[in-house]
Amino acid sequence: MKLLIVSGLSGSGKSIALDTLEDCGYYCIDNLPVMLLEDFINHILLVDKKTYAKTAIGIDARNQSESLANFSESLELIRNKQIDCEIIFMQAEETTLLKRYSETRRRHPLTDLNVPLREALKIEKEMLKPIAKHASVVIDTSRTHYHQLRELIREQVGERDVKNISLQFQSFGFKHGVPLDADFVFDARSLPNPYWIPELRGLTGKDQPVIDFLNKQELVAEFFKDITGFLERWIPRFEAEGRSYLTVAIGCTGGQHRSIYLADAFAKQFKGPFLNVIVRHRELQ
Repeated sequence: MKLLIVSGLSGSGKSIALDTLEDCGYYCIDNLPVMLLEDFINHILLVDKKTYAKTAIGIDARNQSESLANFSESLELIRNKQIDCEIIFMQAEETTLLKRYSETRRRHPLTDLNVPLREALKIEKEMLKPIAKHASVVIDTSRTHYHQLRELIREQVGERDVKNISLQFQSFGFKHGVPLDADFVFDARSLPNPYWIPELRGLTGKDQPVIDFLNKQELVAEFFKDITGFLERWIPRFEAEGRSYLTVAIGCTGGQHRSIYLADAFAKQFKGPFLNVIVRHRELQ
């Protein structure tokens, strides 16, 4: 049995994640109380393993805080039953969550007459810490729209061979903020910048003139070689420790030229039968 627990902040995209997993063949349950988690697993093991061979369960702040505080114990009991269990934790920046609630006009589950939205978000984050600390993968959706999130879930979880580590290369622009879900962040702002060449300014790192320009730069080649050596040495160590996901973020100033070029180059370098390689360009619309 493969069990995914999907959790995270309200408004971060948990419902989209569960819908996507359902499309990928998972039996999905939303808002299962933590106190019933072990009973549900025991029921599956006794009754119908085939129907629930791939199951995704949503657990969030709609649970009572006492139940969430005991999540670690429940998780340990499940894993003692030799069940392959991974946890996806979804988050977003506070300003993004406030904007989403303003646009949808939906009520946050923790708000009431005495608890405004901003305070509810802080309370929720604290309540979910027992789940977040066990997360196999953290996904930040601050700058991810609906279709990008569905694709990201499908690639990382829904259609991934669970025996292989999933390696994501993400390009981004520092002026828009550092990705919160990255395991490693590399700064490419010291490299020659195509932006300062008028005929390249309006292009991106996917366009051949920009690729040709960066291919000729010795500093770019050295940067690529050094990071490749680092990852080749340490990826096996992460696999040995049981990691299923690793996100490597490469940033430049605006996230349009150098970072895109490098993310694509790294993906091509590491693509192979033993790694599930994903590329994501955060600033590329």
